[in-house]
Amino acid sequence: MNATERNDLLISWITLSAAFALVISDQFFNLMSLAEALPTALIAVGTGFVFHEMAHRQAARHFGFHAEFRAWMGGLAFALLIAIATGGRFIFAAPGATYIFAQDISREKNGKISIAGPATNLIIGFALLIAAVAVGGSFSTVLGSAALINFYFAFFNMLPFGPLDGVKVMAWSRPIWAGTIAVAAVMSFMPEAVLMLFGAA
Repeated sequence: MNATERNDLLISWITLSAAFALVISDQFFNLMSLAEALPTALIAVGTGFVFHEMAHRQAARHFGFHAEFRAWMGGLAFALLIAIATGGRFIFAAPGATYIFAQDISREKNGKISIAGPATNLIIGFALLIAAVAVGGSFSTVLGSAALINFYFAFFNMLPFGPLDGVKVMAWSRPIWAGTIAVAAVMSFMPEAVLMLFGAA
């Protein structure tokens, strides 16, 4: 990883964590509440966003392509502005993307590279959720919140719009796209129902 890519990831991680801290804090723009929410946001964005982009990067390199992450400063600023403008009720996360430097990428390879990110989010989300149930106590809330943000990352990126992963995954395999976004949607918006199903809530 070169210095530019490392710095872009670090800037994106910190900025996006600040935006998510505004969303998950109990009191909007209360410094104490923000300070309590920030560690959760850093863990969630660190596992969700950073691992998501690294999964794309590694999948692309697996196929022999050169790939690097580049931050989108306008998207990072927009994420903060949306979180502030909505009073911490909503966030639109567009921090940047992993760019693949290659020609003539097949639809299948492009789809597999694209699914790597959301699939990683789902795996991390379930791992954090299991850990939250197993650990219990106050730290379980941190792990549970980080799990939900990972599920949200998976769901958001699988939407079939614009440059998001969902467009490329759908072009490759509609069944895989449908299954992935369905799991991500359920875990993003109805995780309690799944926990109750397995007797964990």
